[in-house]
Amino acid sequence: MPIRSATVKDYMSGKLVTFGPNMDVLDAIHELVKHGISGAPVVDDTGNLVGMLSEFDCMGVVLTAGYHGEPGGPVSDLMATDVKTVNAEVSIVDMAGIFMESGLRRYPVISGNRLVGQISRRDVLRALTELSVA
Repeated sequence: MPIRSATVKDYMSGKLVTFGPNMDVLDAIHELVKHGISGAPVVDDTGNLVGMLSEFDCMGVVLTAGYHGEPGGPVSDLMATDVKTVNAEVSIVDMAGIFMESGLRRYPVISGNRLVGQISRRDVLRALTELSVA
């Protein structure tokens, strides 16, 4: 496959851990740790992306719960709602540029308003390495 014709959908991860906005944040934290991931998309009942929850978002809750035994609350209280996304049809080369400019580690991938996957820096590096050798 020519490097210019490779797209995000060709290299994104489609099997994602996702959270619902009403999920208890302590349960979400357990899922992050269990799966060894640093963040996950938050989707509504119809699969639309409504936010992202990261380890950073959760740090204060864990401290409070540990020291005071307080419940965590819903994911919606902590998630970031101003989420930068990319379209599944964006080229891998363009995606590399987006990563270089943003400094972000991952982007949710959407098609229409629906979450269809996630692309990480590592996915793009893998794609560029495979495509430059081919």
